[in-house]
Amino acid sequence: MATEPSAQRGYRAACPNCGAPVEFRSAASAFAVCSFCRSTIVRDGAALRRIGQSAELFDDHSPLQLGAAGRFQGEPFTLVGRLQIGYGEGTWNEWHALFDNGRSGWLSEDNGRYVFAFDAPLAAAPQPATGLQPGQTLNVAGQPWSVASVTTARLIAAQGELPFRPALDRPFVVADLRSTRDEVGTLDYTEPGAPKWSVGRSVAIGELAMTGLAAASEKTLQARGVECPSCGTALEVKLATTQSIVCHQCHAVVDVSQGVGGDLQHYAQENGSEPQIPLGTTGTLALLGKGPLPWQVVGYAERCEVGDDEQTFWREYLLYHRQEGFAFLVDAEDGWSWTAPITGVPERAGEAVKYQGVLYRKLYDYTGKATYVLGEFYWKLERDALTYNTDYQGTGGFAAKRLNRERTGSGSTQEITWSAGETLTADAVLKAFRLAPDKRAALQRDALPASGNAASLLAKLFFWGFVLAVVLIMFRCDGDDCSQLRATYGEASTEYQNCLRSSSGGGFRTGGGSFGGYSSGGSHK
Repeated sequence: MATEPSAQRGYRAACPNCGAPVEFRSAASAFAVCSFCRSTIVRDGAALRRIGQSAELFDDHSPLQLGAAGRFQGEPFTLVGRLQIGYGEGTWNEWHALFDNGRSGWLSEDNGRYVFAFDAPLAAAPQPATGLQPGQTLNVAGQPWSVASVTTARLIAAQGELPFRPALDRPFVVADLRSTRDEVGTLDYTEPGAPKWSVGRSVAIGELAMTGLAAASEKTLQARGVECPSCGTALEVKLATTQSIVCHQCHAVVDVSQGVGGDLQHYAQENGSEPQIPLGTTGTLALLGKGPLPWQVVGYAERCEVGDDEQTFWREYLLYHRQEGFAFLVDAEDGWSWTAPITGVPERAGEAVKYQGVLYRKLYDYTGKATYVLGEFYWKLERDALTYNTDYQGTGGFAAKRLNRERTGSGSTQEITWSAGETLTADAVLKAFRLAPDKRAALQRDALPASGNAASLLAKLFFWGFVLAVVLIMFRCDGDDCSQLRATYGEASTEYQNCLRSSSGGGFRTGGGSFGGYSSGGSHK
């Protein structure tokens, strides 16, 4: 564990406001926040001077804390400072990491995972924040970047040792950029003039060999109590990153992104289907290029495609692993798949894109909307919020691979998120979550014969004829003839129940789902 940076000589003096000890571990640090009275302190030679006061930290139950240590790229580091930043969708943390070799970096929260970034010089200032738009290509420090989001934020509170004075008195703009090199870039317009620039990569807590984490992070996080503002039922917020939770009694969606102590925003929703994989179920899956790991279902969403034609529906299960973060399991009519947000962006190749050496062809564009949710989510859920998606499929020997580009918000609040994943068989899902064998028929989405001979071709024609008949039944607006779905999937199946309640259209998306889940807005959120 890195406790005292070996290459630096520490400095400690009494807080000029309350007398408590204030420590500077790095010679490069000029500012600190007193842990006792929250005074913002500037070091002026051998003396300390009080220049303001930080607000109290919002208790977001982060597993990270001051003094926690780890290793990144073989180098030991210790977390010595923290910036807590708020924006319209919630909060995120920037942790000041001091390495034993004297280097300073930032460990920041990002879509349920983390980014380790380092400040970098800018030879020429890029365009002003007012000229940035999500989706545009920007040249920064001689490299092309894609703008993912432009967020107006404010510093809520600061803690510990910092390399610059915390700007607690004004809002500022942060632009989140992504590259084809799987890097994250941040333009921070806190100060007038040229922005601060940092570059980093996505990491998981498990990769950092962290010690000294908050005690509750070593296992399932201790629950935070909150009362449902709709029906009064006691709710438990179990995940540190939860921004929205659904009441298990009345199914109201409750916003906890701004804390659980005051009035909570919420909205009611109509009952949907019970998930075929129950909340809380743990399955062993090999995702994100890792070996088999236990992933727990913590959230469930039903989504529909919005357009001029018949509505189609699909399901997404939010999966959680305490060290790897979040991933999604997608259940669509043409098959199962998993997906997770990626750090970088693919390289454009006409209508296709290229990512990690694989060429992906474009499948289709569509607009999605969540119609029903259960469980906990690391983003703020809003009624009737739309997502604008484009799906891509791998070519050649990589047909099982999928990419999704998702745009959320509008105007200055837009964000663009890319996700990657692969298809799964129904049997793999059944086995991973140890579901009862009698659920196999209801889970089956991938019964297409695999061989390419003439008999198989005829079988495919019959198969797709059957699928077309089923889909036409599922898409009926009157919902009065679901007998074939009942015969195929069973009376208790979600397919049959959806058909019964499909007065406004039914079924599932036949393109394989969104492959994108949701994003949470903002930069390093």
